[in-house]
Order: sequence, then C-alpha cells, then structure tokens
Amino acid sequence: MRANDSATTATAIAVNAPATSPRTAATAAATAVEAPEAAGSAGSAGRTPAGRGALLAGLGVASFSLTFPGTAWALEGMGPWTVVMLRSVLAAVLAGSALAVLRVRLPERRHWAGIAVVAGGVVLGFPLLTTLALQTSTTSHAAVVVGLLPLTTAVCSALRTGARPSRTFWVASLVGAAVVLGFAVQQSGGAPGRGDLLLFAALLVCAAGYTEGGRLARHMPGWQVIGWALVLCLPVTVAGAAVALSTEPLRLTAHAVTGLLWLAAGSQFLGLVVWYRGMAVIGVSKASQLQLAQPLLTLVWSVLLLGEHLPPAAPATALAVLACIAVTQRARG
Repeated sequence: MRANDSATTATAIAVNAPATSPRTAATAAATAVEAPEAAGSAGSAGRTPAGRGALLAGLGVASFSLTFPGTAWALEGMGPWTVVMLRSVLAAVLAGSALAVLRVRLPERRHWAGIAVVAGGVVLGFPLLTTLALQTSTTSHAAVVVGLLPLTTAVCSALRTGARPSRTFWVASLVGAAVVLGFAVQQSGGAPGRGDLLLFAALLVCAAGYTEGGRLARHMPGWQVIGWALVLCLPVTVAGAAVALSTEPLRLTAHAVTGLLWLAAGSQFLGLVVWYRGMAVIGVSKASQLQLAQPLLTLVWSVLLLGEHLPPAAPATALAVLACIAVTQRARG
C-alpha cells in the first residue's frame, strides 16, 4: 500500500509491521477499497481517495460530454448501425490489446454476469439507442434528456447494491433531475417524440451498466471491467459491423473519422476507465450525480463544434444543476 493512500492506514501498518502477514495486508487493502468514504474522511479533498475519486469521475463526465457531438460528426459520413458497431470494434481492439500485452487473467466466474450487464447496457444498448435518437433529435436536446441519467443510476444502485444515501442526497438529486427535465420539456415544446422514447430507454440500460460496472470496479481495475465487456461483445459487433458496412452508405470525411475515433477511444474506453474507477472510490450514487453537469457541457460543445444555438435558459439551468451537485457531494452517504 502506498504511503499517500491514507495517513491513518499508513501509520497502522508502520506500527504493526512485524506482525503483519501478507494475508492480513491483502485483507486491509480490500477493506480500504470497499470503504472508500471512510478512507477519504481525513485531510483535504484534493489529497484524499474521495477527492481523487471525484476527479476521476469528473474526467469521465468530461469525456462523455463529447459523445453526442462525436456521434453527430460520425453520422455525417456513416449510418447509425455502422457508427455503433465500428466504435465498439475499435474500442475492443484497443482494450483487448491492453489485456493481452499485460497478460491479464480472465475474471472470476462470479463476475461474468455483471460484465454481461455492462456489455449490454454500456457497450451495445446505450450507444445504439442514443445514435438512433440523434437521427431525429439535436445533440443539445438529447444531452438534456440524458441529464436524468444521474437520478436513474442512483435509484438503480440503491436497488442493486443496497446503498442508502441520505435524505439530503435524494432531495438534491430530485431537484437536479426536475431542473433538467423542465429544461428538456421547455426545449421540446412539451411533447416527447420518438427520439425522446429512445433516449429514455437508453437511460435505463445505461444506468444498469453503470451500476454493475461501479460494483465490479471494487474487485478489479475499472479498465478491465470495460475491457472485458468490450471483448465479450466482439463477436456481435464484428458481425454487425460487416453487415452495416455492406448495407449503409460510407463517406470517410474528416468529421466522420474524427467523431468515430473519439467515440471508440474516448467515450467507449478511456472515459469509462476513469469513470468506473471514480465510482469504485466514491460510490455509484455520488459519482452519478456529477453527470448532472454533462448536459451543460454537451450544450457548450454543440455550440462550439456543431454550430447549434445555445438556449437562453441554459446558464440559469447550469447554475441550478451545479448547486445540486455540490449538495449531493457533501451529503453523507
């Protein structure tokens, strides 16, 4: 264990070093991983495991905020099925190469069911449903609807893992979700369309994938969680890519290639690596609330990269959302 992981733990190891066996040290390390909030209770936020976990989860959110603009770029030269399948194949090649080079052992049998949920929700379900939705929805509108993902993930985590966040956490989460939902309704004119239904379905499958991924990341590195999920889907995505390339038009423009590469490397692999690690440290519920900022970040990218119009209500919505995030991060779990 590194000395800077926990001042309390480091001191305990130094005092008891003569009587500490490898098995005891391993047990202590596992306990530290499964009790992230307790380990991060001392010191300033930037130096504690909790602070580092929030930073990692925040980096994941920043990466995800570029997913919809990247998808819009990719759709300029490719069909929706081509985009979804190729991004997963490329990400699987990246992840599989890392697993092979580092000679990572196969996960334990008890973890494969969870990895399958990650694969179905994060590798296949969410990318496919959101890509289909973006054929009729703008990136800014889709980003705001997906702003309900933090609350969906927190609820899924509570049901799946038995987590019990405080009442303050739930109140702030509901307020943040209501602000985002109100913004979405105002932007859509009050009537959900086909794209909205696809986005709501994407919320459910993604929340399940995030919950299982965050749980598994307590037992294995986050990059291995998404890595094995991508490899598990490879037979499906390779076959799907072959069919899509033979049936959908393909124009390899600069935007299309750049968008696809970002989706594969950034959104589908590297972003999920830091995201799952962050969830493992600070918990699925708290990490999920950081995603309340994602729709606002995506709005900024949609203006800068796609030339879309920034809604007048966006700044006020952003401030309200940031306030809700601050409350959820300070609320006791």
